[in-house]
Amino acid sequence: MDWKDLAGPLAKIAPLVGTLIGGPAGPLIGGLVSAALGTEATPDAIHQAIQTDPEAAVKVAQIESDNRVHMQTLAVQAEGNRLAAETAAIQADAADRDSARRRESTVQDKTNRNLAYLVVGSFLALVGGTLLGYSHVESALAGTLVGYLSAKCEQIIAYYFGSSRGSDKKTDLLAQAPAIPSAGNG
Repeated sequence: MDWKDLAGPLAKIAPLVGTLIGGPAGPLIGGLVSAALGTEATPDAIHQAIQTDPEAAVKVAQIESDNRVHMQTLAVQAEGNRLAAETAAIQADAADRDSARRRESTVQDKTNRNLAYLVVGSFLALVGGTLLGYSHVESALAGTLVGYLSAKCEQIIAYYFGSSRGSDKKTDLLAQAPAIPSAGNG
């Protein structure tokens, strides 16, 4: 068991404690909780105490009440660290795109551009030919080749126009969202 595994059970008792124990301050908060519960400062010992001690909920809630200001400070610091890491990642992505653009303007080599036209043109011809019925993609090998060509086309578009961090973030948020129940036919 890990500190993050305690986040759910503790959040039901004391939301701030549950939030913080699942993050970088987990061992520190775990030490406070273990001292109040009279257990070892391990996730397993704390989990066992929560399961068996009828007074555990009261003790954990008291920790949150007594240390609320300090815990809120820790929560704000953790959020600041998360935002700083996200900002650094965005800046690294921007620097990467900028270096690609600078390379294109200084090298004046048309090889990359010609290859990009060839790959994108081939992809468009393949898709158009398939949609118009001139080509058929039926075998696994053909499907693999189409997938490969599609992926290379996507990389070229990302290189020349930049990849979309917003799209990546949207994908992450959708993955975390609860499933939408399907409507039954009654």
